[in-house]
Amino acid sequence: MNCCDTKNKQANKGTLDPFVIGIIAVTVIILFGAIFLAGKTGGTVSVPVDTQVSLTTSDTKYDWGDIDINGGMAIKDFEIKNNGSSVLKLYDVKTSCTCTTAQLKSASLTSPKFSMHDKGPFVFEINPGKSASLIVEFDPLFHGPNGTGPISRTITMSSNDANNPTLSYILTANVVKK
Repeated sequence: MNCCDTKNKQANKGTLDPFVIGIIAVTVIILFGAIFLAGKTGGTVSVPVDTQVSLTTSDTKYDWGDIDINGGMAIKDFEIKNNGSSVLKLYDVKTSCTCTTAQLKSASLTSPKFSMHDKGPFVFEINPGKSASLIVEFDPLFHGPNGTGPISRTITMSSNDANNPTLSYILTANVVKK
């Protein structure tokens, strides 16, 4: 076939090259697969509210005071207790910054460490009359050697307690170089 053969060009006009069709098909399959997987692996959980759940928690605010930037992780535990007659369910745990993690722990269960961008279907259960700890870790060096000054970090989570559907914990500190 000659490159300048106008008769052959007109005969192929209006048809797509099989290679182009293959590329389009593969692209569409990859796109739909990514959308499907994103829907399966991320997102939040829907947990029904239970009026028989009654949670109490220790202080929801804590000030570490001055924290040495090179002093390692700052850690604070908060107690969460289920005073109700049904299972307390905690979920959608998030932190306000990646430098901070939150983890739930009881005698029989330990959650993953949650951070700012973590999503997942994890539900932490506390039986009636039992307690669990919310363990918060802050890495003062996360923002680099110049990351000094006052900080405020928030941990939030949802619960199935009708009177406390959202829990928020606020932690503050002053990061210093000692």
